[in-house]
Formats: sequence, structure tokens, C-alpha cells
Amino acid sequence: MIATTLILLLVLIGLSIPVAAALGVLGLVLDPTFSMLPLTRAIGELAWSTNNEFLLVAIPLFILLGEILLRAGFAERMYSAMSLWLSWLPGGLMHANIGASALFAATSGSSVATAATVGTVAIPQIKKHGYNEPLFLGSLAAGGTLGILIPPSINMVLYGVLTNTSVPKLYLAGIIPGLLLTALFMLTIIAGCMMVPAWGGARVNGTWSKRFASLVHLAPPLGIFLLVVGSIYAGIATPTEAAALGVSGAMILAACFGRLTFAMLAEAIEGTMKSSAMILLIIIASGFLNFVMSATGITDVITSSISGLGLHPVAMILVVVIFYLMLGCFMESLSMMITTIPIVAPIMLALGFDPIWTGILIIVLVEAALITPPVGLNLFVVHSLRKSGSMTPVIIGSLPFVSAMAVLIVLLSIFPSIALYLPSLAD
Repeated sequence: MIATTLILLLVLIGLSIPVAAALGVLGLVLDPTFSMLPLTRAIGELAWSTNNEFLLVAIPLFILLGEILLRAGFAERMYSAMSLWLSWLPGGLMHANIGASALFAATSGSSVATAATVGTVAIPQIKKHGYNEPLFLGSLAAGGTLGILIPPSINMVLYGVLTNTSVPKLYLAGIIPGLLLTALFMLTIIAGCMMVPAWGGARVNGTWSKRFASLVHLAPPLGIFLLVVGSIYAGIATPTEAAALGVSGAMILAACFGRLTFAMLAEAIEGTMKSSAMILLIIIASGFLNFVMSATGITDVITSSISGLGLHPVAMILVVVIFYLMLGCFMESLSMMITTIPIVAPIMLALGFDPIWTGILIIVLVEAALITPPVGLNLFVVHSLRKSGSMTPVIIGSLPFVSAMAVLIVLLSIFPSIALYLPSLAD
């Protein structure tokens, strides 16, 4: 039963069928194979109940927020400011890639949007300043992953919906690991450029007057972050309402900079509709698949099989890490979360793991999946921005950053308070 399900899933994904369609087709195949009842008759009700969740409204709002900031030109100014402040470090503008990604992640909540936005601005700097191409491209792909760890995060909203976990506490839990992972990425760049100084390219100099003058370009994303996250923890707004506040703030900022036009809004809304439709269709298909797996007993068989192994909690963490890293080679992050969390989370919670800590661990593992070949979504995003060449340099350059994520996973396992300290203050 388990083998049949896994083989079918891998075959469908291997055929390059869109993820939502693959999950739906898998459910349609498993239904008559293992069920005596026509479970397909519940698709309509499942589609309605799965998406009839107020918290899910935050997803298109956060996507729209990122679209507006991208099209209003804040990314270019933000990157320029970061380059002035961070270019003195070994690795130069590669630190601006990470810093700008972290800052944009604090407003967009999307890894793909973060990688695409910063990458569009940064990639022309590779030849201009003579950087090592693989490491530079890897820093862009890795920096983009910060979009789902640093709040606000679309993936955290999904985890909260799927496990009935507090999204505000998840946001708090992601702050310290997000900043720590940012620092680990920068240390990875420093280590590489200290070993091979030529990788760091030509130094980009900036005067202190230019640096202080550039702070005005860092204010908009910081302001949006404080508006969204601050309104949640001040008790003024729910995550969904905070997302709406963020969109309003982004529109006001765009208007102040003279970039708010009907054409820009139309493009932002169109991009939001495409991304939201993709996400919600995956949620519907995954909801049906999870229903079929539960009704046919596949979920119970998987859960009992893993629980019956009698693994020590540490061994279970290792199993989950290996499972997600292997799955990340075949599935993109969003569908992977929606498909696996209903199975993995109950097992972890039954072993006594905190649901918020479990969420952060899964988010970090999903981040790693974004830059692991062959289906790491951020690898494709960064490669597509290059216009030419193979994906090999992007893959090679991302591997050191996967190692940095492994370090964070170890630290989270040894010191759970890294993720749980800030949420404990909210109790």
C-alpha cells in the first residue's frame, strides 16, 4: 500500500505533470484501488472546506504585498543600500545578496519572489566586478530561501492552518533562526572568499556619507515589516488583517515614490492571481489526496509503521531530516509541506516535540529542499534570470549553503530555545 502510493507519486512527478494535477490524479487512482466507497464524490465539499479558512486569505495578500514592492522599484534601491553597508566584507556584494534577501523576505513571505527580485538586480554584478559565478549564484538561491523563514511567511501560514498552530507564535519562532541562518550564510561566503580571495571580486567602495544617505532606501521594507508584524503582536490585527495593512502600506509607499499607477497595480494583481490560483489548487488537490489516504488507511499504516520502529526522538529527527531532503529532490516546497505535514506532524507531536519547534524545523528542511537538485525551485528561478548557460554553476554554488542549513538544523536540535524563546515570552 505504501510502496504503491510512493511509486505512483514519483512516476507522476517524473512525468513532469503539474504538482496539483499529480496529487489529484494520485488521489483518483488510490480511491478505486484501496477504497470500497466512491470517495471522489466528496471532492466538491472538500474543495470548499479546504479553502474556507479565513487565515488562508493572508496568502494572496502577502503575495500582492511582494508584487507591489517589486514593481514599485524598492528592490533596486534596497540592494544599492545594502551593497554600500556590506561590501567591505570578504565576498563584497554577495553579502548584499544575503542582506537584501533577508530584508525583502521580511515583507514578501515568498522564497521565489525573494530570489527573483534580488537576483534580477544582482546578477549583472557578477561580470562587472569579477565574482566567482557559482558562489554568487548560490548566494542568491540560498538568500531566497529566507523568504519562508523570516516572518511574515506564507509557508508558516500553511503550517498553522494544517496543524492548528498559532501563526503569531510561529512568526516569533522564526525570527531568531532566520537571523541566525542569515549570519551562517554570510559566514559561508566569508570562509570561501578567505580561502580563495579571487572569488570575492573587485571591492566596491562606499563613503560613510553615502551609507547614511542610503538608509532612506532601507526604511520602506523595515516600515512594512514593523507594520505587519507589529500590528499582530500589538493585538491590533490578525495575521490576515496584518497582511491587508501591509498591502495598504505598500500602496501608500509606492504612491509617495510616484510609482503607483493603474498599469503597475494591474500587473501586480495579475501576478498575485496566478500565484494564488496555483497555491490554492495545490491545497485542494492535496486535501483530496490526504482525505483518500486517511479513508483508505494509508495514513494510519504509515504512522503506525514509523511509530512501531520505536525510534529515539533524536533518531526520529534524523529520519525526518533525511526524508525531507530526499523528497526535496523530487517535489517543490509548497506541495511537499501540504502533502507531508498531516503525516509527519502528528508523529513528531506524539513523541513529545513542541508543535512550534516542529514547524520551524520543517520550514528549515523545506528551505533546504528549495536549493537541492534536481527540483530545487530557487535553482530554477536563479538560473532563469541568467538567460544563458547551464544550471551546473547554480547547483554547485548552492551546496555550501545547504551545509549552513545543516548546521542550523543541528543547532535547533541541540538548543530548541533558539526557536522557542520568543514564543515563550508571549505566553
